[in-house]
Amino acid sequence: MNEVSQLNIELVRMIKEWDPLSIGTDDYDTEAADVVQLVHQLDDVAELGKEIQVIYHFSYEEVIPLSKCDQIAAQLLALKNTTSCEG
Repeated sequence: MNEVSQLNIELVRMIKEWDPLSIGTDDYDTEAADVVQLVHQLDDVAELGKEIQVIYHFSYEEVIPLSKCDQIAAQLLALKNTTSCEG
């Protein structure tokens, strides 16, 4: 498995375990895919956090506090940056 595939698997796991709406970790497949794509496109925590908030609001019509979105964004970007530095 290549490095990007391994990173994507780990990103999806982190996103699902985050479970911001407490509905269960298996209910976020679409959102996880959208967020993973953004993680590869963005490098700014605030920008990614805002996009994560928009994705979940669109899907569930609930607003997750931006501070929670920024927190997961920082974790996801840290993983991406750590993985890209190891290569």
